[in-house]
Amino acid sequence: MTDRFRDLESPQAMRKKDVVLMATVTSFENLRYPTRSELRQFAELFAPLFKASSEEARRQAVAALSQCPNIPEAVALFIGSQPIGVAAPFLTCSQAISDQTLITIARSQGGAHAKAIARRDNLSPMVVDALVGIRQEMPGRGGAGLLAVPVAPPPAAAPQPQAVAPTVPVLSEEEVQRQKIHEREEQLRQELRNLVRHLDPPANDRLGLRSLDATQEALLVRFARTRDADHFATALADALSASRFLSERIMLDISGQQLATTLISLGLADEDGAFILSRLYPHLGEQAGRRTRAQILLSTLDPAECDARVEAWRRADSYTFRQEEAGRHPRPADQIPPVSNIKSIGRR
Repeated sequence: MTDRFRDLESPQAMRKKDVVLMATVTSFENLRYPTRSELRQFAELFAPLFKASSEEARRQAVAALSQCPNIPEAVALFIGSQPIGVAAPFLTCSQAISDQTLITIARSQGGAHAKAIARRDNLSPMVVDALVGIRQEMPGRGGAGLLAVPVAPPPAAAPQPQAVAPTVPVLSEEEVQRQKIHEREEQLRQELRNLVRHLDPPANDRLGLRSLDATQEALLVRFARTRDADHFATALADALSASRFLSERIMLDISGQQLATTLISLGLADEDGAFILSRLYPHLGEQAGRRTRAQILLSTLDPAECDARVEAWRRADSYTFRQEEAGRHPRPADQIPPVSNIKSIGRR
């Protein structure tokens, strides 16, 4: 891809805007964790440059951005709304498009864009449901247009039953056939929806699971950024509702796998989790292809297994911590003084 960018670096005046577009996209690609101001600035620059560039430059820019993990929402919607010849690789491969944006593009741009979205590897149940609904609506529009022609002639022949009779069975058969197709598609839609929800529940469905609040997330990211292991261990223990001993034991695993397991179990976003791991364990910040070792580690862990493992750690920690507390503090019954030393309230 870099070599193809170099082909555009010619002194010709017609290539200048293409070069500016490619330079803007390349500089944005090099930002591993873009800030909000950088995302906003890129969103403001991209659309005008994209419109002023050639068709080849647009295709190359879209192909490059389809590999970026972070893209402004406005840019994703803008690229997805381009002609399918330009937007197809982005709609099929980009992991930076939200579900709501995919649904908006599929409903507003038509069947070609919806088919490109359907070829994505990991569709959420919400997007699958929307695509099935769009597929049901498309035959309905076409069928309404086809039935508009034969319906017009009947008023002239209405007084004569013999003339109307031949047209009734044709319309009736079409209506029955359409009704059968609609019922079959509705049944398939419901089965597909139930199957997807059963096998792949939404990522934000954490009912009954321990989750981080906004303050805890901010503290973990902040202490990881400054590599303050002491305060990070305290914040992690608070998030787990466990002892500091457990959080320190998790952090002592220099491979980072135990901390990665804990962060996934707490529902932390993958971007923040990869950032924390790369700051506390520098070897996980090294690049391995297009991703860091921290991102690869997080992608190999199963959330359900992480939840079960962390809950087992918390149970073991609660047993140990409770026994230690019991050993340090005597039972309330042992603290009651002898009866002979208790003064009666009624005596003076």
